[in-house]
Amino acid sequence: SKLTSLGQLEMTWRSRVHFHPLLVRVLHKSRLRYYGKPEKKLDMPYQAYFEVADGSGMMSMVLWNSLCPEWYNSMKVGTVLLLEQYAIKTSYPFKTQPTPGDSQMKRFATIEISLNVRDPPTKIRIIPEETVKPEWGLPEVKYRFITRSELDDLPNNHSCDVIGLVTFVGRAERARKREHGEDFWLYRWAHAIDGTSDQPFILELFATSQPEVFEHIHPMTYLVCTQMRVVRDLTENSSSTTYLTTSNESQIFITGWHKGQPYTKDTKVKNFIQWTKTQSEADQMKKTVIGGYYPFPRPPNNFLKY
Repeated sequence: SKLTSLGQLEMTWRSRVHFHPLLVRVLHKSRLRYYGKPEKKLDMPYQAYFEVADGSGMMSMVLWNSLCPEWYNSMKVGTVLLLEQYAIKTSYPFKTQPTPGDSQMKRFATIEISLNVRDPPTKIRIIPEETVKPEWGLPEVKYRFITRSELDDLPNNHSCDVIGLVTFVGRAERARKREHGEDFWLYRWAHAIDGTSDQPFILELFATSQPEVFEHIHPMTYLVCTQMRVVRDLTENSSSTTYLTTSNESQIFITGWHKGQPYTKDTKVKNFIQWTKTQSEADQMKKTVIGGYYPFPRPPNNFLKY
């Protein structure tokens, strides 16, 4: 059938009501958002953002309401989609923006693709990776993996991906989203090493929309975290409090979930796997810790400084 591109959509969307089908690859995926309120009678008040791309550039795509339980888990980073009967809207200005792995990619930020159950009812088809043809010109998923030795030189809020061997994982903790609200963020701390430094990555992992992964992070698993943000205490001794925290588009993977993920082709991931083959499992096991209270960043040694 006749396809359109994201670039053509941006130029012609105001003058059209019906759009030709789109063929795109998912490059980023946000956590699932629940926006239900007691006074609003919506059956499934869910929403999820994706960043999708074709040969012309990248654009946001929003999955709405009952399409979320049906499609959210199937639309992985790297998945190729054929979309028909979608809507185009002006983009929401306050949403978070992931950092693209390919800094040269053009971003269409004025509009977004809207996928709904009706008005119009969107048709979504997942194209199996083995049938994707090179001539379609779909971009590959690119990552920004860093090693632990590179972390100390990165600025605050820098976006990166990491892989490491988990040596510590804390219990799940809760923090209020707002001071007097009833909603909580769920998070846990983890340490992971990659052999490039004596220090581990310190990771603040908020519960993403992957409970089956978040709940099963344990020592000795290979942990991949994407779209992490560097948090650096800019006030005093900055090197002591550098850690990484999840963003709205972070994805977390542990041993058992890596097969078929696009990052398995990345050079730094391959280097890490080579390093793990040189390590003695028994030696690493002795250094691992699980659970307990983890106060971080650590308070000063004495009350005067505090």
